[in-house]
Amino acid sequence: MSWRFAEQSADHLLPLGVTERMPEGQRVAAGDVIASGTTYGSPVRLAGARRLGVTPDDLGRVLRVAPGAEIERGAIIARTGRRFARAVTAPVDGRIAHVRADGDLELAPVVERWSVRATLDGIVTASTDSLVTVEGGAWTLQGIAAYGRDAVGELALSVSGPADELQPSRIDVRLRDRILIGGGRSGAEAITRAHACGVAAVVTGAVPAAGLRVVFGEDASARSTSLRGDVPTVLCLVGFGGAQLPPAIFAPLAALAGARAAIHTASARLFVFAAPNAIEAARVIPSLALVADWGAVRSLDGPAAQAGEVTFASEVVAPAVRVSDGPMPAANVRAFDAPRGGP
Repeated sequence: MSWRFAEQSADHLLPLGVTERMPEGQRVAAGDVIASGTTYGSPVRLAGARRLGVTPDDLGRVLRVAPGAEIERGAIIARTGRRFARAVTAPVDGRIAHVRADGDLELAPVVERWSVRATLDGIVTASTDSLVTVEGGAWTLQGIAAYGRDAVGELALSVSGPADELQPSRIDVRLRDRILIGGGRSGAEAITRAHACGVAAVVTGAVPAAGLRVVFGEDASARSTSLRGDVPTVLCLVGFGGAQLPPAIFAPLAALAGARAAIHTASARLFVFAAPNAIEAARVIPSLALVADWGAVRSLDGPAAQAGEVTFASEVVAPAVRVSDGPMPAANVRAFDAPRGGP
């Protein structure tokens, strides 16, 4: 999880119901709408031929709207007569999904109109009804997990140091549409206040598991989750509970405050759009380890070496890593640059 400037690729998964999408070869900027569409609910049945007093075979002659077309609430779908007119109108916004053999109509109501925005400045390299891929250069920071929708905004430093907790009192509407840089911990109150103030996203070292459940529901897990709907966007860089961001990660992040950035939640990556020489990436990145009570994560800034099998106080014998304050189980240590899901 070190800083890198390189060509990146981001896949943007699309929900069902695509109506428009960017073609391949199109240049886009982060935040541009690259696809949009409509989500429909279960169809409702409307009396058609029976209501109009015509045979099912004659229904097509009196239809005002073609099957498959989208209509607004109150629009006339079909009509007969002049002086003594009969009509079928749409009770809700929706799409004429089907004309039945008996002359009735199936109207699929509109549940949601959605749009997907690019998270990279670059070129659309793939465009299908299931995903749009964008490739472009950016500074990239890989996190552990991300929650909510993709977000785009300007980075804003909201803490004084890498171990500080993001305080709700430091968040107000002046930070609207910004991506906040948190420290070692961001609680549920700070995240919900940021969302209420229109903040685009929060980048933080860690979030307590209880806080995640409060914000995202009881089924929230450690796996990166991309959601649609009105929910906050949060990127966890180190882990869960509490953590102190290593200086090699926090210092460049703070230096990039004011730059445009985007969070791609499906891959838990932060993209920052700055010049290749905007920051100096550290060559050596510390490893991470669980603290003794497993309630937080800390970085191992000093030397660490494999110590073979060690008998711990619990009488468990396991491979260990020796650090300045003694051995710790190797299973509790993770290299910052290890692939997601790795040891």
